[in-house]
Amino acid sequence: MNSNSGLNHHFGLRSRNLKSCTSNLAPQTLNSKLKKFPSRLGIALINMGLLFAPVAIPSPAQGAQQIYISYGPLEVSLPIASLELYAKEGKIDQELAFYAGYLTPQQLEQLRNILVTRVDVTPVAIAQFLYSTQGEIILNRIGEIIQTKARQPGFYAIRASLIKAAARPEGLTLLNVLREFPTYGIRVDSQRGFQVIESLSNLVRQTGVAIAAVEQQAIQEAIAQTPPQESMLLSPLQSQFGRLADLRQPGQVGYSKESLTLNDIPRGRTFPVDLYLPNSSGLAPVIVISHGLGSDRQTFVYLATHLASYGFAVAVPEHPGSNAEQIQALVNGLANEVTAPTELADRPLDIKFMLDELKRSFGNRINLEQVGILGQSLGGYTSLALVGAKVNYEQLQKDCAPSNDSLNLSLLVQCRALEQPFNFELQDRRIKGAIAINPVGSSIFGQSQFSQIKVPLMLVAGSDDTVAPALAEQIQPFTWLTNANKYLVLIKGGTHFSTLVDTKAAIPIPPSALGPYPEVAQDYMKVLSVAFFKTYIANDQSYQPYLSASYAQFISQNTLPLSLIQSLTSTPRRQASERQQRTPVPSPSPSPQP
Repeated sequence: MNSNSGLNHHFGLRSRNLKSCTSNLAPQTLNSKLKKFPSRLGIALINMGLLFAPVAIPSPAQGAQQIYISYGPLEVSLPIASLELYAKEGKIDQELAFYAGYLTPQQLEQLRNILVTRVDVTPVAIAQFLYSTQGEIILNRIGEIIQTKARQPGFYAIRASLIKAAARPEGLTLLNVLREFPTYGIRVDSQRGFQVIESLSNLVRQTGVAIAAVEQQAIQEAIAQTPPQESMLLSPLQSQFGRLADLRQPGQVGYSKESLTLNDIPRGRTFPVDLYLPNSSGLAPVIVISHGLGSDRQTFVYLATHLASYGFAVAVPEHPGSNAEQIQALVNGLANEVTAPTELADRPLDIKFMLDELKRSFGNRINLEQVGILGQSLGGYTSLALVGAKVNYEQLQKDCAPSNDSLNLSLLVQCRALEQPFNFELQDRRIKGAIAINPVGSSIFGQSQFSQIKVPLMLVAGSDDTVAPALAEQIQPFTWLTNANKYLVLIKGGTHFSTLVDTKAAIPIPPSALGPYPEVAQDYMKVLSVAFFKTYIANDQSYQPYLSASYAQFISQNTLPLSLIQSLTSTPRRQASERQQRTPVPSPSPSPQP
């Protein structure tokens, strides 16, 4: 992901008795490893969830003094004081100089930035997360790579150093974390680290091939859909779509807003709902918007008001067990987990209960038999569950096994379904179409359940999504769909948060995570949601031309390119495998034997 590029170079290395230690390694092998390790381990750690981002410079009093990296009989090390001197004064001492030669000036500057950039998090917040189920899973994985000097897993040492570093006056910094590490040395298991790096590299290659396949398919579909040029003065796309209304602009229907509080007594569940009612005659079709983990009902207010202006009644519930308030409670020490496994059932049940209540109170104004749903991230899961995908416990058992080293962070949430299995009927047949933005579902549903979805469905992916990776969570599942009216939308450069609007209550999204030009991604969603729901919920076929590869090409911006396809004949993972077989990759040098 581009926003992580500044975090790629976490460590410099210094050899101890380099000549004698490397007698069994070819010079080119050592050089390649030394270059490869600093540039890729940071990416691996970030994608495994260890979001170090450092700040101020602590005094060299306690904690770790040395970083050790072992590779067979080779052991290299670097004093932490050398990193501290470089971070504070920009000076490269003799210990660091050897390794500085392996880095470009830009990489050295990135290293310094990492060492002096602060994470604004309290000790309570970091502790609460690291003691949660998700936090402990991440610590277990990181602890296999970052160990104590005695080669013990670093689980407890990493947790302690993060919490103590956050409590220091200067705040949570990488240098503070190193200084608070409770053993003299920090040992990095390079063999395990290289395995993670190789897995990450394979994933990056496969994702690149898959994205290229989607873009190529979009071009082919657009060519097939574009008629001969009608005018020498207009491009074919301008000639074809220039007369269509611009759905990025608000519609002509006025609307009002009502705020409700619903109380589902049997489940002990009370939650607010914002209802946007159009000022139009007849029964208005209904659209439900389900927010993601850590968001709230304001996150998609731009879409709610936009859809209302086109004549839809829009209901936006706030899910109390996975909203911004839940995450804030975790940060404040009032909750002990990111979200409970029961939330995987409660969210769809919230929607079903809400639709029942709306039927009772607003049945004379809205059509509760023609409902569409739009959800993002965990809201995408919610949408998929409501349109017919059932929890696939057999698939989860396979994908959530301890031996699975997947870098897919969304499994931290999906695998929680195994902790508290449920047999509720989550499908609601009143829902006739769904848009799932950055959804999670590859394991909790799997191929067998994606193939059971029969209603029109649009999956929206961001190529730079590191939370719900595009290949695993949207592109591959798209190939599993068997229904006729299916769409895959790819926002190249989009992140997990590109379509969200930051709100006062929601956890702030750092600019690097938000990604570039979110307003462009949000405009795309305005167009696509109006066109999709007008076509499949309001049954107005005049909006069908907007749901085409050629129209996506027409509105695509160079800053954040847009692709839309309706079919993908071969699986992206198979294409990636075939591409790799055609492109020989040098085999890594075998580990030296002692």
